[in-house]
Amino acid sequence: MSAPDAPRGAAAPRPSLDALLVGAAAFAVRLPLALYGAGRFPPADDGAFYHVVAERIARGLGYTWAWPDGAVTYAAHYPVGYPALVGAAYALFGAHAGVAMLLHAAIGGLGAAGAYLFASRTFTRRGALLAGALLALAPGLVLYTPALMTEVVSGTVLVLAAAVATAKRPLPVAARAALGGATLGAGVLMRPELVVLAPLVGLLPSPGLAGRRMRLFAVAAASAACLAVCVPWTLRNCARLEHCAFVSANGGWNLYIGSSPLGGGGWAPIDRIGVPSECREVFGEVEKDRCFGRAGLERIAAHPGAWLGLVPKKLAATFDYGTAATYYLSTSSPERVGERAKAALGAIEIVGQRTLLLIALAALALAPGPRRRARLGVLAFSALLSLSPGQVLHPLLPGVWPAFLGVVALALLFGRALLREPTALVAAGVVAMTALVHSVFFGASRYTLVCLPALAALGGGLLGRAESSGAAFDSRPPAAG
Repeated sequence: MSAPDAPRGAAAPRPSLDALLVGAAAFAVRLPLALYGAGRFPPADDGAFYHVVAERIARGLGYTWAWPDGAVTYAAHYPVGYPALVGAAYALFGAHAGVAMLLHAAIGGLGAAGAYLFASRTFTRRGALLAGALLALAPGLVLYTPALMTEVVSGTVLVLAAAVATAKRPLPVAARAALGGATLGAGVLMRPELVVLAPLVGLLPSPGLAGRRMRLFAVAAASAACLAVCVPWTLRNCARLEHCAFVSANGGWNLYIGSSPLGGGGWAPIDRIGVPSECREVFGEVEKDRCFGRAGLERIAAHPGAWLGLVPKKLAATFDYGTAATYYLSTSSPERVGERAKAALGAIEIVGQRTLLLIALAALALAPGPRRRARLGVLAFSALLSLSPGQVLHPLLPGVWPAFLGVVALALLFGRALLREPTALVAAGVVAMTALVHSVFFGASRYTLVCLPALAALGGGLLGRAESSGAAFDSRPPAAG
C-alpha cells in the first residue's frame, strides 16, 4: 500500500521489511520453547499418532501403519497433511520431536508475517503491525509450539492463503484467487473442514470489483484450485483403501462420538460409548468409519432433541476453556507441568485468548459503517461474557461461547458491505465454520486455536484503516466492475 493510501499522519505499511521483522520476532518468541520442549515434552494424544506416521513417511514407507501382529496396512484415519509436513522435516533433519517443534516455531514466524501482510491490505501500518504482533505473542499459540498437533498450523495456513489471495501483484483476480485456494488446499489436507472456506478465499482478491460474474469466477477458481491440491491424495485413498475417502476416514467416528450424551459435548473414548453391534465385525478403515457414521445418524434420528440439546455443551467445550496448550503440556509431561503450573499457564492462556477476542470484537464494532448502535450492543454483551463466565452472573446465562459467535454477528451486521472487508470476512468465516462443525461432531478447546490467527489479523483494525479501504463498510453497493 503506497503512502497516499494511508490516513494523514499515519505511516503506510512497508510490507517487506515489516513482515520480516514481525516474523523474526514471532520465531524468536517460540524458539526457546521449542528448544526447551525438545526431549522434555514427548508427543501426546493425537500427536503420538502423528509422530509415528511422520517417522514412517520420513523412512519412505508412506502413510502406513504397522500392527502388533506384524501386518502393515495403508491408512488415512487422520488427515495426511500435517504428518507429511513433519515427515519431510524428519527426513531432512532426523526423526525427533524437537525437529517438529522447531518447524512450529518457523511456521509461527511465517504466520505472523502473513498476518501483517494480510492486514496491510486494509489497515494502516500501525494496524498491520498490531495484527502481526497479536499473532506473534498470543500465549495460546506460543505455548502450543511443542504440541505435535494440527490446529495452529492449519489456522496459520488459512491466514497465509488470505495473504496470498490479496497480494498486490500484477495478476488477474482469478489467478490470485486460485493461488489463495491452492494454499488453502494445503490446510485442507491438515483439517478437511477448511474446504468450506475455499469460496470465501475466492471473494478476497476483488473487494473493489462488484461484478457478479467476476466474483463467481474468482470463487470457482479458488475452490477448484483448493480441490486440485487434494485430488491426488483422494485418488491414492481410492487405490490403496477399500473405499474412497476425500482426505481422511474419521468423520464417522467423530459423528458417532458426538451423538452420544456420554461425552457431555466433548470427546469420549469408544470403549466408554460402546462399539455399535453392527460395526464389530467390520475391519476396513473406511468401511468401519462409514459404519460408525451410520450408527451416529441412527442415534440422532432416534433422539433428535437430545442431540440438539448437546449443541450448547459442544460450543462450550470448544470456546469456553481456552487452555488447550496447557492441557497438552500437562498430558505430555505431568511431572514438569503439575497442578500449580497448569493453573498459572492456564490463566495466562485464557487471559491471552480473551484479550485477542475482545480486540477483534472491538475492531468490528468500532469500524465505520452501518448499524453502529446494534454493533455496540453486540460488543457490550460479548465483552460481558468474555470478562466473566456467564454462570457466575446468573445460572441461566451461557458461558463465553456466544462472545465468539459475536464475531459472526458483528460481521453480518455490515450486510453485503462485508465483502469489502477481507480480515472480517476470514475471521467470521473461520469462527462460523468451527462453531458449525463442532456443533455437529464434538467440541474441544484446541479447536478454537484454528480461529486465533484470523482473529489476530482482524484485531489490527482497532488501530485504523487506510483511506483506500475507508469505505470498506460503506452500506452502499459497490460499483460494477
